[in-house]
Amino acid sequence: MIIDAHCDVLWKLWSNEHLSFHNSEELRVNYEKWKNSHVKVQCFAIFVPEEVPSEQQFQVALKMVDLFYERIIEPYDEIQVITCQEDVLNLQPHEKGAMLTLEGCHPIGEDIVKLKTLLRLGVQAVGLTWNQANAVCDGIGEERGAGLSSFGKRVVSVLNEYRIWTDVSHLSYQGFWDVMKLAEYPMASHSNAYALAPHPRNLDDEQVKELISRDAFIGVTYVCPFLTQKDVATTDDIIRHLEYIISLGGSDVVGLGSDFDGTSCVIEGIIDYTDYDDFERLLQQQFPPSLFANITYQNFIAHFPK
Repeated sequence: MIIDAHCDVLWKLWSNEHLSFHNSEELRVNYEKWKNSHVKVQCFAIFVPEEVPSEQQFQVALKMVDLFYERIIEPYDEIQVITCQEDVLNLQPHEKGAMLTLEGCHPIGEDIVKLKTLLRLGVQAVGLTWNQANAVCDGIGEERGAGLSSFGKRVVSVLNEYRIWTDVSHLSYQGFWDVMKLAEYPMASHSNAYALAPHPRNLDDEQVKELISRDAFIGVTYVCPFLTQKDVATTDDIIRHLEYIISLGGSDVVGLGSDFDGTSCVIEGIIDYTDYDDFERLLQQQFPPSLFANITYQNFIAHFPK
């Protein structure tokens, strides 16, 4: 069984209305590939591109919520919405779980009601920023590097109240530490180890250790420059990042967050869902059974906010 903490299928479906979630080969995650894989739960991110005018961003976010329910949930009896830990545990052998997340709070502007609306529609994890700044915090791509605003602190408080993950992937360095002071349910859905690949989107040792000390889920992602500085990334690089986080004490928090359909780079050995059987066998060869289970699904389930 595999649980994947991040993909961008909703963005792809919104960007091209002609794509079919059922079987489009342009999607690395589609229904046909999913049903024939061991992926049990897939997280689907609402990601509104920065080029969308600010006054239209919340409407686009709502459109992606609509796509989630109309194109992914409603056509398939065996796909269930995940809104809590029990939903994952109660999935039947033939069933799959789909969880809604938010990648960046820019669509809510400075309106806490818009955030609460998305939470009531099913969002279970909220990334505070993408790479740019917004009313909540600076993203990792903003040179200013500011931390949480007063509004951002209120956002984290609401996420605590609703028992929702606060996702630090894409967040500024100062924002990360601000979140660590306030968030009751921190996580990093798709970030790797800076020590192995010094990309700004990755987490340095102090950040990784802080997440581990907070018992916070860390999803290793399959984005090439986040994995290696070499020209080609492979599944061995994914394993290196898993091992490194484990070496820092992360055996009970580390997992997977592919970023399928959110990146154009292709990892040798895991192009899409159709390669997961081989990837699982590779993980089983590398890790003992209990650690294999932790990485592939157990850590995600254990850290679901209760």
